[in-house]
Amino acid sequence: MIGEGEARAHWIDRDTVAWQVDPSCRHCLAFGAGVIRLTSGTLSDEQRGRWPHLASYTALKVDPRDAGLVRAALRERVVAEERDASGAVVAATGVQIPGVLDDLYAAAARARLGPAGRVFPKLSLWAPTARKVELALYGSRGGWWPRRGAGARTLHPMRRDDETGVWSVRGLPTWWGREYTFLVTLHSGTNEVTDPYGLAVTPDGGRSRLVDLDSPALKPPGWDRLAKPPAVPQHRASIYELHVRDFSASDTSVPAGLRGTYAAFGADSAGMRELRALAEDGLTHVHLLPVFDFATVPERRSGRIEPDCDFAALPPDSERQQECVARTAATDSFNWGYDPLHYTVPEGSYATDPDERVREFRGMVAALNRAGLRVVMDVVYNHTHSTEVLDPIVPGYYHRLLEDGRVADSTCCANTAPEHTMMGKLVVDSLVTWARQYKIDGFRFDLMGHHPKAGLLAVRRALDELTPGRDGVDGKSIILYGEGWNFGEVAGDARFEQATQANLAGTGIGTFTDRLRDAVRGGSPFDPDPRVQGFGSGLAGAPNGSPANGTAEQQRARLAYYADLVRIGLTGSLRDYVLPSGKKGSEISYNGSPAGYTAAPGEAVAYVDAHDNETLFDALAYKLPQRTPMADRVRMQVLSLATVLLAQGTAFVHAGSERLRSKSLDRNSYDSGDWFNRLLWDCASGNGFGAGLPPKAENEDRWPYARPLLADPALKPGCAEIGDCRARFGELLRIRASSPAFALGSADEVRRRLSFPASAEGVITMHVDTAGLDPRWSSVTVVFNATPSTCDQVVEPLAGQPVSLHPVQAASGDPVVRESASDPATGTLTVPGRTVAVFVGLPR
Repeated sequence: MIGEGEARAHWIDRDTVAWQVDPSCRHCLAFGAGVIRLTSGTLSDEQRGRWPHLASYTALKVDPRDAGLVRAALRERVVAEERDASGAVVAATGVQIPGVLDDLYAAAARARLGPAGRVFPKLSLWAPTARKVELALYGSRGGWWPRRGAGARTLHPMRRDDETGVWSVRGLPTWWGREYTFLVTLHSGTNEVTDPYGLAVTPDGGRSRLVDLDSPALKPPGWDRLAKPPAVPQHRASIYELHVRDFSASDTSVPAGLRGTYAAFGADSAGMRELRALAEDGLTHVHLLPVFDFATVPERRSGRIEPDCDFAALPPDSERQQECVARTAATDSFNWGYDPLHYTVPEGSYATDPDERVREFRGMVAALNRAGLRVVMDVVYNHTHSTEVLDPIVPGYYHRLLEDGRVADSTCCANTAPEHTMMGKLVVDSLVTWARQYKIDGFRFDLMGHHPKAGLLAVRRALDELTPGRDGVDGKSIILYGEGWNFGEVAGDARFEQATQANLAGTGIGTFTDRLRDAVRGGSPFDPDPRVQGFGSGLAGAPNGSPANGTAEQQRARLAYYADLVRIGLTGSLRDYVLPSGKKGSEISYNGSPAGYTAAPGEAVAYVDAHDNETLFDALAYKLPQRTPMADRVRMQVLSLATVLLAQGTAFVHAGSERLRSKSLDRNSYDSGDWFNRLLWDCASGNGFGAGLPPKAENEDRWPYARPLLADPALKPGCAEIGDCRARFGELLRIRASSPAFALGSADEVRRRLSFPASAEGVITMHVDTAGLDPRWSSVTVVFNATPSTCDQVVEPLAGQPVSLHPVQAASGDPVVRESASDPATGTLTVPGRTVAVFVGLPR
């Protein structure tokens, strides 16, 4: 008896089945009324390399006499059987077929799928295992848009190409603008499905809509003449991570009907004025959390139910706020959006009308470009919300199956399988569409380690081929980065060479460096006690008394280790950079892996907070002694952000960190509603701290630590403190942009020019020789003093050199940083406590 969903046999190419069985027994593949005989064989080295997780399996070869049955078999239910000498079945299992489909239908990789054509539309769907495919066309007329729900359904037969397995149909001009689905008839029945390559959908994604993205009706004014801000190489990029709804949902300067939408970016609002100001300071990119069509927010406002509590009237440490949010979490307007439905369609809940999503999305991109900012999309090709969109078309193909046939879900949902040819093609084709048709300037990959390295390189090649003359965009200027984490069923290159941190060295594709994050914040995001301190959170001279920090001796050892991790981060996480200790970055361990892993600084994305885990302000609330004055909290926030903004490589900042943004200690606010995710542009409204205990489902174990903090009014910053943090952040951006010292570009240049003079405990000094590189200054030296006390730092190369505080800091509104001083006779730099000071060497 075959278990539900069980498929332990793997048909890896047209000739070979891998199955853990006794090769001396008789085996076959049974389908419909037919049988394919299998004979004993061996897996070749090439096959073991392509399927490493099956390397120990028995190889069963398709009997050459039955080779002509393979294509027909794949359109039936296939069962692998083991039989005894009498011919009786003694074991049976389902069969995984992605490998044989990729082999037989390799030509499909070159096929054009989805909508095509200008006057006469053509639709194409890859469905090699289908017995029949029909186009279901809805509505009685075309245009932008036809009457919703108008007209009956008509069916149109589609023609199969036997070489590619692609079904296609060509239609009439009156088809444009109409709703459609595909009826895919399989051995198990007929499924009505949307188009995985569709470019538009009806509200909530029930049907695809046939559109031509070049239609003037789908373009905001001036779209074809859009002028972009100048491109910057990845090692110079500074990125601001922003959620579309957060941006304006709480901004009363935005008209009420536009709040939380793409259209809010076109308003003259407090948020847009702030983005323009950040761009003037030197910010280069806005990174948007998922904006493709996702599953968990009703797209029509009438279908949503919002919380109805008077949140502001409740105590700051109350449980009632999170209870109120939880009651409507499934139907309110908020979700991060990491639950893809249609990969190449803009999300409809962010449009004022979901039928206007394409035009309004483009309007948002144009507004951000006009503000001086390029746009990055957060893409989630590693999983889908469910298997409902892809699996009914080619069952068992688009999602990664475990050895027994179950769908892998290590990423939280149904994992896709971009290692399979046509899932990998969908990724590449979708990204090219976003780049060409929506003028997107960069892509951030969610859980990129679940993608093959080869797939990311294919993306890079496809984007590089886009040219301004032919495609309207310069594909080579598009930046790529993502989460190179190594876990799950693919960990350790178990199924393919992954797109993980270490594996991507030398590719130019960036990965987030958790080493710097943990060293600055302290501990890890997963500590049971959130009070573990780090370089930027009081480990240097401000112990909080938590036993989680260990003894004084252990704290000193950890501080020295964290300082090395910060130094590695400042180099761009280079694997071959030699630290003052004499060790290379790759020789310092981080959770059993090399702390330094990149081949070039642009491959590192430095950050200390992001949408995941607590905001930086909230992490410092847990870790700094509770009695720490707010002014000192601001200084530690700025010092922590400085390790990002003054590092080599890509600088990445979570929206609002420059304003002390808090989520009331929520460490996973993906479904916590507008209340806990507020991004407040008006400092009079505070920073979000004290909004109640964070949602129980993700945070209850930390409530005992959170309650006394949230109830403490001294931990709520006012306008002065928020303004100070924003001003210091702007200064750091301007310093970063003022000199090539912070964008050396290559590992050779970093090794040649950047050094770390010996520093006191809790102090890191970074010296960059800019002679012949910077026309203004011969050197740039940064002192990160994380201690509460003033430090004197001797920098030998500066002895006898004229040195001064960077002009931006010499004119700073911060009187403390202006106290920083230099002694040119000895090369001694004096920096106050909890201060980052930047000194420049003047040419003689």
